[in-house]
Amino acid sequence: MASEQGSTVPRRRLGRELRLLRESAQLTIEAVTQDLEWSRQKIWRIERGEFAMRVFDVEAMCKVYGAPEELTEALKALARETKTKGWYHSYGDVIPRWFIIFIDLEETATYIHEYSSELVPGLLQICEYATAIMNTSVTLTPNEVRRLTEVRMMRQKLLEKDGVRHEWFLNEAVIRRPVGGRDVMAKQLKYLAEINARGNMSLRIIPFSAGEHSSMTPSFRVLEFPKNSEPTTVFVEVLTGDLYLDKEKEIEPYRRLLSSCNEMALSPAETNDMLLAAATELSTDVAKRDR
Repeated sequence: MASEQGSTVPRRRLGRELRLLRESAQLTIEAVTQDLEWSRQKIWRIERGEFAMRVFDVEAMCKVYGAPEELTEALKALARETKTKGWYHSYGDVIPRWFIIFIDLEETATYIHEYSSELVPGLLQICEYATAIMNTSVTLTPNEVRRLTEVRMMRQKLLEKDGVRHEWFLNEAVIRRPVGGRDVMAKQLKYLAEINARGNMSLRIIPFSAGEHSSMTPSFRVLEFPKNSEPTTVFVEVLTGDLYLDKEKEIEPYRRLLSSCNEMALSPAETNDMLLAAATELSTDVAKRDR
């Protein structure tokens, strides 16, 4: 069997293309297993993009499916990409497998929407804030905390990537909890205020004064991709892993939640006023403490 390593994005795209080819040829998985003398599980895992593909195997599948030569060559090239490793694979000892899938998606998305109910989103955390969050874990060693914080900081290079738009909605509770202490939190809030000055980014707070509303849900992300690459995907992180949703009927409720966030949130200017006021309050408290 081919290696499990490599980027999950080209693997999943290749799997989708091969499944569509099989369906277009009106072949069942059972029929393909007989032609290629492979197990049903192998075909199923290939179509789900669960492992890197050998060019030889892709060529064999395309022959069975009657794919034209030009498409076969394109899929063979995609197979070579399935073995390409991202920077984050060197942190495989500390990054859960399910989160590697998310980082792969995050790296290729062109529009990322996020609602955060409790914490500053990872892409926006300063190092001190991120370290404080990691240190709340009772299972991580100091070295694991350091390496996971490095991963979080390296992910933030995405903020400098051209052609990518970001939209964040934060529950006001996010800015009221002094993670890492008042001085760290003041620094974090000032950094958030700087984010709105960037043209491809929007950060807005849903204030407590909005009262009850439909957006009072666990945090989630909606990732959009270039046409014909990946389907729009919703990512919800839970205590024991993750949840990925990419069917339209699953995504639509989250689109409605984003619409609700948009209605309830302060404007970027009002958000900055709140962030800077909160930072000033924290800094004043620190100054009083240090007298």
